[in-house]
Amino acid sequence: MAPALTGSSFTANWNRQPLPSLANRIRITMPPAAPRSLSSAEVTDLVSYLLKMNDVKPGGVALNLPLGGPAARGGVNTSWTTYGADLASTRYSPLDQINKDNFAQLRVAWRLKTNNLGPIPDRLYSATPLVVDGVLYTTAGSARSVVALNPGTGQMLWMYQLDEGERGQFAPRRGAGRGLSYWASADGSDRRVVFVTPGYQMVALNAKTGHLIESFGKKGIVDLKEDNDQKLDLVRANIGLNATPLVIGDLIVVGAAHSAAGNPQTSPDAIGYVRAFDIKTGKREWIFHTLPRKGEAGYESWLEGSAERNGNLGAWAQMSADPELGLVYVPTEMPAADYYGVNRPGDHLFSESLVALDVKTGKRRWHYQTIHHGLWDWDLPCAPVLFDLVRDGRKIKALAQPAKSAFLFVLNRETGEPVWPIEERPVPQSDVPGEKTSPTQPFPTWPPPFDRQGVSIDDLIDFTPALRSEAVELVKKYKIGPIFTPPALARPDGPLGTLMLPMDVGGANWPGGSFDPETNRLYIHSHTTVYSLRNVPAELSTAGPANTAGVLRPPGTAPAAQPGGSRFGPGGPFGPGGPPARFFLGPTVQGLPLIKPPYDRITAYDMNSGKILWQKTHSSTPDDIRDNPALKGLNLPRLGQPGRTFIGALTTKTLVIAGEGGVHSNAKGEQIALLRAYDKATGDDIPGEVKLPGKQTGSPMTYLHQGKQYIVLAVTTTGDEGGGELIAYSLP
Repeated sequence: MAPALTGSSFTANWNRQPLPSLANRIRITMPPAAPRSLSSAEVTDLVSYLLKMNDVKPGGVALNLPLGGPAARGGVNTSWTTYGADLASTRYSPLDQINKDNFAQLRVAWRLKTNNLGPIPDRLYSATPLVVDGVLYTTAGSARSVVALNPGTGQMLWMYQLDEGERGQFAPRRGAGRGLSYWASADGSDRRVVFVTPGYQMVALNAKTGHLIESFGKKGIVDLKEDNDQKLDLVRANIGLNATPLVIGDLIVVGAAHSAAGNPQTSPDAIGYVRAFDIKTGKREWIFHTLPRKGEAGYESWLEGSAERNGNLGAWAQMSADPELGLVYVPTEMPAADYYGVNRPGDHLFSESLVALDVKTGKRRWHYQTIHHGLWDWDLPCAPVLFDLVRDGRKIKALAQPAKSAFLFVLNRETGEPVWPIEERPVPQSDVPGEKTSPTQPFPTWPPPFDRQGVSIDDLIDFTPALRSEAVELVKKYKIGPIFTPPALARPDGPLGTLMLPMDVGGANWPGGSFDPETNRLYIHSHTTVYSLRNVPAELSTAGPANTAGVLRPPGTAPAAQPGGSRFGPGGPFGPGGPPARFFLGPTVQGLPLIKPPYDRITAYDMNSGKILWQKTHSSTPDDIRDNPALKGLNLPRLGQPGRTFIGALTTKTLVIAGEGGVHSNAKGEQIALLRAYDKATGDDIPGEVKLPGKQTGSPMTYLHQGKQYIVLAVTTTGDEGGGELIAYSLP
């Protein structure tokens, strides 16, 4: 029997981990001579045997099944205990009460409207709730309240809200965020939920009562702007976090995020270091400098002393962890500014990298940089998915890191070495004065990208010859080319910018992938939208850039509108929720996206071979495209939803489930989005219309409560009465 499953090694590696992690480890590794050959009943028997052999008492450790309801048949897990379902970030549940035969029968079980949980509506409600011990926990509303609900009825059990005053108003990452984290002591007597406020404070609450844990930090709160190896304004510093902290053992690991840095108005005033804290006391245990200091590894990659005058470079995404290896996997973002690198010569580690840190010390074990000297805002946006595969008769502890660029980086999670070759290939170079672009970038040779990359004439809209002709004429005003074509030095007489695909938000984004550990299949949603990337020649030593629109033009002249599109300055006519997703499209042709559909898709990979199993359009065609006069008389298939769509998938025993990224009119004239389900093996649509009142904006999760399976997800609606809402679906 494997050492990790016996004696003290078992206790060290598996204590306080969710039961599915142990069951999945048994399933994919045993028996050693024929991994994955055990039946579900045999896996259950082994789990029971190991718990008994290691003297695990009922209620003693988090390995126990939840106390709030009966287990599903076969002893499978019924809860959802971390943002990604487990520390491997699989977003998987073995529940199968909801299946292809009854999915169409789903009905709303309960709803939580969040508009009253903050001063303004949340216009991008993105939290994924947790269900532990028969209670549902989530963040909600623009003030990021924490609520505990009855998971069967939605009845509120308690609520906590911290009024941060000016500190919250100046926060760069407001709203409900992605959610919260859960921890329980070994004997189960101490159960906590932990979250990070908009103003970058970490709060620990009693999971039963919602009261502050007085022994944590200063009366329940750790100020994350303090003890951060830099001096930060406690009210106005440009640092915060939307992601949930990562709980691993008795440590909680926290990243950082900043305001968007496409065209910063001032020099960066904060660096997004990664830290770990003791979950019981709030004491800082270690810190990792994402932007290395003098004398630290990586400092030499920042030329001309640029490490001393830069900032941002946080870890704003979710993280994953492997307790057996003692590693936490940290995806990082760019330094400022996103599209202009004259102020930061060099390849600058550890930007746009996956960094594996020792969970006990915070020391770097390995890293892999996915982009050198980035100019495209293609941060690593999501947690890597951890899994095992067998290649050439050898088991590999692997991970798959989706990227905004639509590459899937598959690495050995012990060493950081590529599982399949990744080549450094020559890429186009910048013509911006002073910009020193990297001559090469990393290209995974396998698996294939999950979305389109770069823009050519063949990518342009071709519904009709007239539309194609207009598109070809339009792109003459822009620079086009393969992936990694740098931002153009924009001028009024052209080029007006570089047409970029994927756009700055991907490709993939923060929802990441969903993984079926029984079949080693990975499912990723992505959006296919072109973006006009205009160089922003920021002079960060002054109060702000001289050309805030990103186009070089004679002094005193007004910025011109983009051909085929429109331009609004900051604050524009859209109100506190900001512009709608469709506003962020690049140039359009008669109101239609410049490039061919589909505009969003789901891709399924076999991660044993790296092959794409299927790929298909996900969202319904929006009304303004379907009813566009230029398409009259054409019989078109489902085209997908253009724009900034952030859609996470949920994988269960039998289905892949995801909501749509926009609304459309159905046959009854109702404005709806759909909650869709697909056959995991083929991608075939599961018939039936399950309606959502608005677009999906938070990744779905599932749990079993009192014998009934629920699917819960966050949606956001528009209009005067619009805002965020958490909706639970179940069978009648």
